[in-house]
Amino acid sequence: MPKTGKRYASARSGVPDGAKFPPAEAVKLVKGLASAKFDETIDVATRLGVDPRKADELVRGTVVLPHGTGKSVRVLVIAQGEKETEAQDAGADYVGVDFVEKIQEGWLDFDVCVATPDLMGKVGPLGRVLGPRGLMPTPKAGTVTFDIGRAVQEIKAGKIEFRVDKTGNVHAPIGKASFSEDQLAENLSAFMDQIVGAKPSGAKGTYLKSVTVSSTMGPGVAIDPNLYRKG
Repeated sequence: MPKTGKRYASARSGVPDGAKFPPAEAVKLVKGLASAKFDETIDVATRLGVDPRKADELVRGTVVLPHGTGKSVRVLVIAQGEKETEAQDAGADYVGVDFVEKIQEGWLDFDVCVATPDLMGKVGPLGRVLGPRGLMPTPKAGTVTFDIGRAVQEIKAGKIEFRVDKTGNVHAPIGKASFSEDQLAENLSAFMDQIVGAKPSGAKGTYLKSVTVSSTMGPGVAIDPNLYRKG
């Protein structure tokens, strides 16, 4: 939905054209420009100098945001036996093998799916449904594991998964407008550390081309990408 109207125009006027800010100043500006009647989500968008079509230039990973995203995450765990109990004790919202059939019938009322490796034979066929929605469990994201308790706890605490899209961009939430400036800055720092650390060996030239922070209804505020370059 395009960001138009007087509120957006007013907020946009508070961001100098072409200006790039240090991270803490960018977060402060975005937080100050968030004026909607709801608690806006604060997002970061990075443009990377990679070709996602090449296997050795794919950027993906996970990060546990120190202060979470501010969103309640519904976790589904596909497990059986003692691992079901472990998932329930860790705070999973939905637990059990029977959810495989429910998903096949169209049920998708969850945000993250975790599965034990021994059940991936049952979960695998769900890839056609879960894959396009970014909900398919994967070992790389830590969502195919026998360490169910830890996986659920990390997700509930603010663990997010990121992946470069086909245009070379990575988007991620780093909190809510109601967060303090320090909380947003620390979440942003944790995310950017992972992005910089995930630079693929095949990437040539400038890796981090741009970094922009914005709220749901507000304008983007650019951060100087040079500040994240490793010395």
